[in-house]
Amino acid sequence: MMAGRYPGRVGLQQRVLPSYRATFLDMLAAACDGGLSVFAGKPLPSEGIQPVEKLNVATYVQARNRNINDPASPFYICWQSGLLRWLETWQPDMLIVEANPRYFSLPRAIHWMHSQGGKVIGWGLGEPHITGPLASYRQWERLRLLRSLDAIIAYSNLGAQQYQQLGFPSERIFVAFNAVELAPTCAPPARPPYFSDHPVLLFVGRLQSRKRLDLLLKACAALPANSQPHLVIVGDGPARAELERLASQIYPLAEFAGTRQGAELEPYFAAADLFVLPGSGGLAVQQAMAHGLPVMVARGDGTQDDLVRQANGWQVPPDDLPALTNLLGQVLSDPARLREMGEASYRIAAEEINVESMVSVFIRVLNSFNS
Repeated sequence: MMAGRYPGRVGLQQRVLPSYRATFLDMLAAACDGGLSVFAGKPLPSEGIQPVEKLNVATYVQARNRNINDPASPFYICWQSGLLRWLETWQPDMLIVEANPRYFSLPRAIHWMHSQGGKVIGWGLGEPHITGPLASYRQWERLRLLRSLDAIIAYSNLGAQQYQQLGFPSERIFVAFNAVELAPTCAPPARPPYFSDHPVLLFVGRLQSRKRLDLLLKACAALPANSQPHLVIVGDGPARAELERLASQIYPLAEFAGTRQGAELEPYFAAADLFVLPGSGGLAVQQAMAHGLPVMVARGDGTQDDLVRQANGWQVPPDDLPALTNLLGQVLSDPARLREMGEASYRIAAEEINVESMVSVFIRVLNSFNS
């Protein structure tokens, strides 16, 4: 649960501000006596990110992002106009930045903070091994940015290990597990130890090729007819039309529910038996856990290791159709076990990985410079 306050004024920089961060940022702002100002720009249309429109407690200052290349490219660069002007106006005691060396305006901001006697905390996913063109230069950029930070907050334990392997002092590395949901306060819906009809599989997220929903449709279609689930896909995106065509050909039991947000999602989580994320990304995993669902995800960037454990779910090799098909068949044959794992998911979301816990870590890091 959240505890503690920070007595000073905080600035927080992000390239873009997805809508799912609003709860976290407003709760963090409420715990900062001097207030929190957030500086972020708009996503590119191709990214399909739903940005925050406003914040209720934190102050939101719009940046102008000047983008070179696509964010998915290893050669992407972003310059945020107005960053120094925002800092000079807000005068934060502490600055939290997205720890990404491809944001070329960050070094000036970090230098300005240090010249004013302030501290800068990085916040990032981690630093996996770099390969490909200009790998040495990109590694140098990464190390230069890290060495300029006073502390860093990683999304996951794996991310923290990666920062430490790059030589960042372990005593200045902290972990705030990535979360979008508050700790649940209501018990999850009662689910009997059997399926009343077809088991219900749920996916929630942006419909993009990297989510590998094509793999999930094929895996469901490969199961015996008497154990095939009702697959509910919530979300929209550039891959929707292609996925609907594929479903009509091989898996008509799939339902495309379109975009649902907030309270609109509740009945979908309540009706589901298992949450499945066959590709990359997916903060909806923590949402599913808060609703008492077991989870099945593809192995990825390490955030899944903290969320998905033997007690509450499964990780499958990415892009492996036979492995996904076999595991689905095993899982759907034991509804009682699914219910037990759903209860474990709920406990993790209630006690360990939630927005309150995330805010507590940030406040602890901010206050670590006052001792």
